[in-house]
Order: sequence, then C-alpha cells, then structure tokens
Amino acid sequence: MWFLKFLSLCLVLWLGGCAWLDKPPPKQPEADWTVERFYAEAKTALDAGDYQKAISFYEQLEARYPFGAYAQQALLESAYAYYKFNEPESALAALDRFIRLYPLNSHMDYAHYLKGLVSFHRGVGLVEKYIPRDETQRDPESARNALKSFKTLIQRFPDSKYAEDSAQRIVYLRNRLAQHEINVAHYYMRRGAYIGAINRAKYVVENYQRTPPVPEALTIMARGYEILGLNELKEDTLRVLEASFPGHPGIAKARMLKAVK
Repeated sequence: MWFLKFLSLCLVLWLGGCAWLDKPPPKQPEADWTVERFYAEAKTALDAGDYQKAISFYEQLEARYPFGAYAQQALLESAYAYYKFNEPESALAALDRFIRLYPLNSHMDYAHYLKGLVSFHRGVGLVEKYIPRDETQRDPESARNALKSFKTLIQRFPDSKYAEDSAQRIVYLRNRLAQHEINVAHYYMRRGAYIGAINRAKYVVENYQRTPPVPEALTIMARGYEILGLNELKEDTLRVLEASFPGHPGIAKARMLKAVK
C-alpha cells in the first residue's frame, strides 16, 4: 500500500513539474506600458537624478514608439540624461540626431544650448571639478565646438531665454581660445620657431578682436618681426599697439629687443 502511495506522490510531483516547465516566463512590467507611461517613468527618474534609469526608459520609449511628440521629447531629454551621466559622446550624438530629424521642433534653441553646454564641460575630469587648472592649457577643440553651438543659438534664436547665458559663455570662450593661441605662440618663440609664433599671434588679432590677449599678440608679432629682421612690419605692428593700447609694457620690450639680442 505504501508503495502505491509513493508512486502516486511521484506522479503528482512530476505532472506539477511539467506544468511549471510549460508555463511562460513572467512578462516584464514595461511590456504593456503606453507611451505616456514610459515618458512619465523616464521623467520621474530624470527629476530624481537617476540618470541611468531615465536613459533606459527613454531608449525603450524611442524603440517602441519612434514617432510623435513623445519620441522627440524623449530624444532631447535623453541627451540631457547622458550629459548628467557623464557620457558626452552619447549626449552629442543624441543632440545631433535631434537637430537633424526635427528642425522645426519648438525646443530647437534648447538643443543648441545643451549641445554647447556638453562641449563646454567636456573633458573635465572628477579631480578638475574640485582642483581647477588653467583652462587655456586644455585641448581647445571642445571649446571651439561649444563656441560654435552658442553662436548658432544666438544667431538663430536671439530672443531665446538661453541667449543671455550663451552670450556670456561666448565671451569666456573667445578669451580662453585667444589665450590658448598666445600660449602656443610663446612656446614657438622659446623654440625659435618665430614664423609659427607670428602666425599664431596674428590669428588672435584677426579672429579674437577685443579680447584681453590681443595686446600680447601684437607684442609677440613685433618681437618676431624684429628677430627676423622685418623692421617695417615690426614698426607697423608697434604703431597699432601704441594706438590701440598706449602704455602697454610690451611696447618698451619690443623696442628694446634689438639692443638686448
């Protein structure tokens, strides 16, 4: 009798196991979400600072609902999430796609502004956030890209609420890029590459007018012309320097250079 009971128990367990194996896996809760639910969950995560989760929801929204206003907004907000999650390449890629696909979107000014911000802060490591270093020593490519984005914003959307901040950043970036060229020009002077130094300084004078490094650029040009024996160009440069920046110490240094060398 006990043996029959044991067989019956084994049969019940076996049948139950088969039924469990045939049972489909539980569905992910997102499987039945509407586009509105996806967007709401993503926005909640974004506002809470959970950028990784927000990115995941935005990407799922775009994949399942690739058309419409929610998809456009999701792409733009995912760029911001990438930016805050310290993934500038992904942020820039998302913004470039947004600008290309939705040129008439009402938030286009913000897209250009955010693109400028991403480039503006790109390459700043964790240590540099707390221990600042000379910005002019950093690779200028990101600064040039940021400058281009902010200029585009102001040119296309002069009345945008982001225009004022962009204008201030443009001033800062022009000063920073001009000083970078001056740093390179000084390096060339130390190495005896006087033509290279003159060209760098001339680039500042021609492209970054009304920035603080301009008088230093003119001084470098005058010194370089003097060393190369191009006295006429030296005098022309000094006249510009004296007329535009009277009393600048570089004037006396340039005029005394011949006696010193």
